[in-house]
Formats: sequence, structure tokens, C-alpha cells
Amino acid sequence: MEVKRAVATVVSGVCAVQLCRIAYAYYRASCTSRSRVLGVIPARYASSRFPGKPLVQIAGKPMIVRTYLQAKMATTLTRLVVATDDTRIRDACVEAGAEVVMTDSEIPNGTERCEAAMRNLTQKFDIVVNIQGDEPLIAPEIIDACVTALQKAPDAVYSTPVTPFTDRKEVLMSSRVKCVVDVNGYAMYFSRGMLPNNKEGTPDVARDYLLHLGLQCYDAAFLTTYSKLPATPCMLQEDLEQLKVIEHGYRMKVVTVNHSAHGVDEPADVASIEEIMRKKGLK
Repeated sequence: MEVKRAVATVVSGVCAVQLCRIAYAYYRASCTSRSRVLGVIPARYASSRFPGKPLVQIAGKPMIVRTYLQAKMATTLTRLVVATDDTRIRDACVEAGAEVVMTDSEIPNGTERCEAAMRNLTQKFDIVVNIQGDEPLIAPEIIDACVTALQKAPDAVYSTPVTPFTDRKEVLMSSRVKCVVDVNGYAMYFSRGMLPNNKEGTPDVARDYLLHLGLQCYDAAFLTTYSKLPATPCMLQEDLEQLKVIEHGYRMKVVTVNHSAHGVDEPADVASIEEIMRKKGLK
């Protein structure tokens, strides 16, 4: 009986995933364009690795505010909001002129916080861009490139940017997420380890390694589907939300850009970001 119940559970899960895929395919077939674009900057205060990270000061401004000011220069966004569960973050963003959507503190990740923000708005959207709040130097052109890439790839539900590593020592850092793509520019895998790896376990000076940047662009209908999909083994092992998309068989378009800044994953990254700002003459 236990074996039968286990089999039934697996079959039920597979059926649920297939129904999600069929419903999404039907919706996409009925769409002619994806022109209404919502930008969401998810931000939570209680980060286990870096508590209060959205409000850390970077050259005199809260990091979340710097990310918002960069993102609002993107030309493809119909609307831009910050989605948070914390009144301190809300107050800092409102003071900077940002629109804020309050969301539940129990939401487990940024992707689902974006979906919650979308549901809380009465306006309908075709694309939702998850602009991570710890990317204070994200270039608006990168946002626009990802939106355009998804609009031009009807077989994709997701687009995201990567940039070649400039410092090969960072290829071995688990806080820097790496990506490999196929010959058509679709994502094959993401990892916190060196990717691709080799027998020596050290970066190959003859090849480029791709750093994943903190931006995800979703088809809005798929974003609703995403939260219904069960977690996947590699997603849990690597602690990378985007792997659930690939593991469930959906296509993800990757945009290669030139971007010298990285995100703020730990307190030591703040000084690095400020140094990049000084070199570029940014205030």
C-alpha cells in the first residue's frame, strides 16, 4: 500500500505540472504581444545572510533607493514598484518617490513576492521584471534588453542577463552565480560552483565564464504558474530560484551584456560597489 500511495503522489504531482504547462501554452497561444511591463523590486528586511541589507548605506543612500533610481530610467517599464514587507523599507522608498506595494512577510522568495505585488495591482501586465534590490548599479539598458529579448522569444517564459567575468578569482566564489547557455542563447544551467567545471577544478584562462546578474524577466502568466510548480532538486541544492524553471522544462532566454558591477551579497561587497562608483564618477 505504501508503494501505491507513493506512486499516486508522484503521478499526481506530474499531472499538476502538466496541467500548468497546458494552461500556460493555451494562454500564450491567445496572446499577440507582451507590451505591458511591470517592474518589481522585491525587498525584505530579515535576510538571514545580511539582515537589513536593503537599507545599507551606499555612498550616502540606502541600497534599495539606489536600485530604484537606476531602474526607473528603463524605457520599457510601464510601471515600477518596490514590493516589501517592512515599514522601514517602505518609508525610505516613499521618501525617494517610489511606489510601494506591501506584501506578506511569510513569502519565501523574491519571485513569489513579485507575483504577490502583481496580484495586488488592478492594472494588468504581460511581463513582470524582477529587479533585485541588491543590484544598486543595475544599468537601465540591461532591463530594456531583457524585456526586448523576452518579447522577441515567444517560446520563452523568462529572460535574464549575464556578463563575462572580469576577475577570474570570482569564478570560484559561491556568492557569484555562473551560467552556461546553448548555441541559441537559451539557459542550460546555473550554479554557485565553477561552471563549466573541468578536471583541474581551476578557471580556464582560454574561456569566458558568465556571471548571472540579479534580474529576471517573466511572462506574467508564467509567473502565476511558477508558484504552483513544486520545488526541484537542483533548485534546492544550489539555492537558486531560476533552476526550477529549467528543471520543469521551460525555456529561458539569456542576454549577454557588458556590466562591470556585481550585486551586494555580503557586507564586504558594499566597499567594492562604492569603489566602482568612485572610478566611474557616480554619486
